[in-house]
Amino acid sequence: MKLSIIISTYNSEEWLHKVLLGYTIQTENDFEIIIADDGSTNKTKAVVESFKDKFIYPILHVWHEDKGFRKCKILNQAILKSNSDYLLFTDGDCIPRKDFVANHLKEKEKGYFLSGGYFKLPMMISKAITDDDILTQKCFDVWWLKKQGLKLNFKISKLVHNRYFTAFMNWVTPTKRSWNGHNSSGFKSDILAINGFNELLDYGGEDREMGERLFNLGLFSKQIRYSAICLHLDHARGYANDENVANNLEVRKFNKKNKITRIETGIDKH
Repeated sequence: MKLSIIISTYNSEEWLHKVLLGYTIQTENDFEIIIADDGSTNKTKAVVESFKDKFIYPILHVWHEDKGFRKCKILNQAILKSNSDYLLFTDGDCIPRKDFVANHLKEKEKGYFLSGGYFKLPMMISKAITDDDILTQKCFDVWWLKKQGLKLNFKISKLVHNRYFTAFMNWVTPTKRSWNGHNSSGFKSDILAINGFNELLDYGGEDREMGERLFNLGLFSKQIRYSAICLHLDHARGYANDENVANNLEVRKFNKKNKITRIETGIDKH
């Protein structure tokens, strides 16, 4: 298969349904989906089961017990279950546009990972999006979003569907080409070479930390934030903790300064 899509989730079954629906209408369908579940209840399992016949390959549900924020650990376990040499990572609150997968595959290149972004929606519109809005792609239409009450600003330009415009914006955007957990892809061999995600890290830049080690390994990054589009549904972040964020930042500073690539607390633990 061309691609393994690893989707992280935690007790967000309403959002996960919308996200998975977005993957049923992709223009490129040669991929598998792996749900990296950080300890959700059986409601999430039921959502995954409802999509078991919607894709070419069986959808995989990788789960561990809820013991707090352990996203890095479940992502590493999901990587080991993947059956492709190319991996796309995203979150269970990010609805992909129908060309999302195709654009990741189009831009993949040895020696690089791909750095994508998102367009964030307020809770009111996140709730308002129906199955039909996803299947017809209305939810990606600027004027439809405006009718739902979205206040327009420059960020709406991410939803402009024109290949010349998006190529230009990918080139000029000042946003760093970081590894973003909601929308990034890379070769499995590169991720295994640095021992995957650092399981010592809690919430707050833990995805970027892995990307920074990929840079230390010698990889470059390609910006695709205007071409590989997903809608970020709103949600609370009760797991955010200032102390943990600060700790993660110190780890990242150390890794950059010392050119760290492979960490001990990673994927080989499994």
